Amino acid sequence: MYLAAICHYDRAPDLYPCHPYIISAMKNILMRVLPAVFTLLSVAALAELPERVGWVEMVRINPGKMLFVAKLDTGSKSASINAHNIEYFEKDGQPWVRFDVVNRLKRSMTLELPQVWEVIIKGHEGEKVQRPVVMLGICLGKTYTETLVSLVDRTGFLYPLLVGRNYLGGRFAVDPAQKFTAKPKCDETRRP
Repeated sequence: MYLAAICHYDRAPDLYPCHPYIISAMKNILMRVLPAVFTLLSVAALAELPERVGWVEMVRINPGKMLFVAKLDTGSKSASINAHNIEYFEKDGQPWVRFDVVNRLKRSMTLELPQVWEVIIKGHEGEKVQRPVVMLGICLGKTYTETLVSLVDRTGFLYPLLVGRNYLGGRFAVDPAQKFTAKPKCDETRRP
């Protein structure tokens, strides 16, 4: 029916004659070409899909290149890291923060970073808590991105680093049935 419309056979057969062999040949060509076209379109669409990761992954932070077990939490908007001994100071007239990060192996490292701002978080019991926020590089799989991270004592939590939607969005699809699917393999010197 569609091929007949292309040949205008159904509208005016005297003016635009299409031989049945031509219609048959066109059908054969389309039947061979269309699957290849759809396959190419499918492959292109898959190439743009976010990387699939588990809900718990090993990540590396920068500066320091220290490994952390992180909970990838799509219910949280931002990221937070287990930080202790938080000290505020000024450097070149700008607010900075000095703090210790501690991973699950109890390894610690002191970092000094510019404070981007302070965020007010509502605690579990409704109290408001101020937290400093810094820009921290996170490597998950082959993806390295700098993101805003709030500093908080996460000693009572199972995972010292919580990574939220600001980092994950558009880059990763979190599979809640999986853990430790992507090892950190980033080149932190190359920025996206």
